[in-house]
Amino acid sequence: MTIARKTLDRRAFLGTAALAGASLAAPAVFAQTPDAGLESFEESANTNMRRNISSFRELDWHDYFSNTTNGAILVDTVSRCLHFWSADQSVYKLYPTSVPVSDELTRRGRTEVIRKVEGPTWSPTPSMKQRNPDWPDFVPAGPDNPLGTHALYLSWQYYRIHGTHDTRKIGRKSSNGCIGLYNQHIKELYGLTKVGTQVVLI
Repeated sequence: MTIARKTLDRRAFLGTAALAGASLAAPAVFAQTPDAGLESFEESANTNMRRNISSFRELDWHDYFSNTTNGAILVDTVSRCLHFWSADQSVYKLYPTSVPVSDELTRRGRTEVIRKVEGPTWSPTPSMKQRNPDWPDFVPAGPDNPLGTHALYLSWQYYRIHGTHDTRKIGRKSSNGCIGLYNQHIKELYGLTKVGTQVVLI
């Protein structure tokens, strides 16, 4: 086989693989499950394909905070990631997140961590329960809990930064207001933060 023929065959294979990948990227229909955040997944293949890892970039804390006292968390709801700086700025972390499904459910501004819980329990907010009356009133800590293994409670009522056992949600618009991380990431962030850590959502 000539080099030219090999090149053409490789291009044909890659083109076929790309088409197959595009068909696999079509949105799946997931059953709705009780979740501190889950309402629906994004509607189109194009939005689901933008998982935003490629758009992550290191940011400068000076652009968002006057200092890093008690540490600082910046949640970027557009690129769907969370930035953390330690108080002495020796530690910088960047994590992919889930974000709220709509602007109506997205709260932006300044808040702080007021409570930390390992093995959190979960109850739907009144508005969640109204939209989803079949959801349970309470879910104990464990593998079925929508807050995952750890949760950081914010000064805004009902808002959390928490883990998730459903890894499909990370990188997507999939919450009713909370910010979700992989369980291994929230565990690490939990260890780095303290009550009083500053939080900004943009």
